[in-house]
Amino acid sequence: MAETVMLRARGQITIPERIRTALRLQENDPLVVEVTDDGILLRPQRMIDAAQAWFWAPEWQEAEREVDADLEAGRKEAYESAEAFLTALRARQKHADV
Repeated sequence: MAETVMLRARGQITIPERIRTALRLQENDPLVVEVTDDGILLRPQRMIDAAQAWFWAPEWQEAEREVDADLEAGRKEAYESAEAFLTALRARQKHADV
């Protein structure tokens, strides 16, 4: 995927939207700039380990905020064991299936 861009004042370029979308680039994302034999290489610098990126996805972060709000409002249950939790979960599922 190649695009032509213009070099602007103070050395600025605009990365086309199609490329930003494909690479999931957002404003203020760090980019490594490297001179190669072929020219200039721009490479996104991932600040989050790729194995942990799911946690920082907007959808996951929204769910985290919902859980925090539930905890703050006192909407929580505690179980004495994992088996007690699973029993309660199965009972709720049976009730929801009816």
